[in-house]
Amino acid sequence: MRVSRASLGAAAFRAAFDFGQREVAHWFPGHMAKGLKQMRANLRKVDCIIEIHDARIPFSGRNPLFQENLDVRPHLLVLNKMDLADTSKKWSILKQLERDGVKNVLFTDCLKQRDDSVKKIVPLVTELIHSAPRFHREEDRSYCLMVIGVPNVGKSSLINALRRTNLKKGKASRVGGEPGITKAVLTKIQVCERPLMYLLDTPGVLPPKIENIETGMKLALCGTILDHLVGEDIIADYLLFSLNRLQRFGYVEKYELEGPCDDIQHVLKCIAVKLGKTQRVKAITGIGDITIKMPNYSAAAYDFIRAFRKGELGKVMLD
Repeated sequence: MRVSRASLGAAAFRAAFDFGQREVAHWFPGHMAKGLKQMRANLRKVDCIIEIHDARIPFSGRNPLFQENLDVRPHLLVLNKMDLADTSKKWSILKQLERDGVKNVLFTDCLKQRDDSVKKIVPLVTELIHSAPRFHREEDRSYCLMVIGVPNVGKSSLINALRRTNLKKGKASRVGGEPGITKAVLTKIQVCERPLMYLLDTPGVLPPKIENIETGMKLALCGTILDHLVGEDIIADYLLFSLNRLQRFGYVEKYELEGPCDDIQHVLKCIAVKLGKTQRVKAITGIGDITIKMPNYSAAAYDFIRAFRKGELGKVMLD
C-alpha cells in the first residue's frame, strides 16, 4: 500500500500502547493441563519433538514448559504461517534463535498445497534422530514424532501437509481457525512410509502464566487466545497500533480511508459504514423513544481482526 508522505506527516501515531490496568488473560483449561501431562507420559515413545509456532511471533509466547519438560529429545522448531509474516529479516531471526539454543528451524506454510519446506521435514528429522541416542527404542524400525505448540499455530495443518506430501493422502486431523480444536493427545498418525514415521498430535498448550501483557496481546492478535477473553475492541486497537508502528497501511486501501489513522473508533466507524454494518439503538428524546441506526463497532472490529489474520492487511513481523 502506497501512502503519500504528506498523509504520513499529518498522521500522529502513538509511541506506545496504553494497556491501562489490564491483566494478561489466563487461559489454561483442564484439557491443557491434561494434555501436558499426557505429553510427558508419552515421551518414552518419542524419537523427536516438532514444536510449531506462528512465524509472525517467533520469540513471543513459546511455552517455556515445553523446554523444561520436553527438551530431552531432538527438537525441530517449525515457524508456520510464513505466508502471513514479513520474513525480510529471516536471517537475523534465525541467528537470535540460535543464540537462544534453537538450532534447527524451518519456516513453512502448511496450508499451501506444495510447500518445499514441508518436504525438508522428514529428511531433517531423520538426520536429527540418527545423531542422538534412541536408548530403548534402538530396535524399533519406525520413528515416532510428537507435535507440540501453543493453540492455533497449525499443528494439525502440519500433520495433514506431511501426509499430503509423503503419503499422497488427505486429512487425518481436524483443522480449525479457533484455538482449542485438538483437545486430547491423539493416537499415532502415519505421515511417511519410507522411513516409517508416525506423529502424535497434541492439544495446544499455553503457559499457565503469560510473561507480560504485550506478549498476551500478540498471542491474542494471532488467534492463540480466544478473542472474548481479551475483548475484540482491545485486540482491534492493538492491531491498529501495530500496523501503524510497522508502517503497514494496507487497511487504508482495503477500507477506503482518507489516510492512516491512529483513532480506533474512527477506523471502526469507517469500516462499519463501508461494510454496511449497522445496528438499531433506542434513543430517549424529549418527544419519546426513537430508534436510530448506529455503526456496529463490534462487527467492524471482528472484520478488521479477521482481515489481518487472513493476510489481507499485509505481511507483518510482530516481534
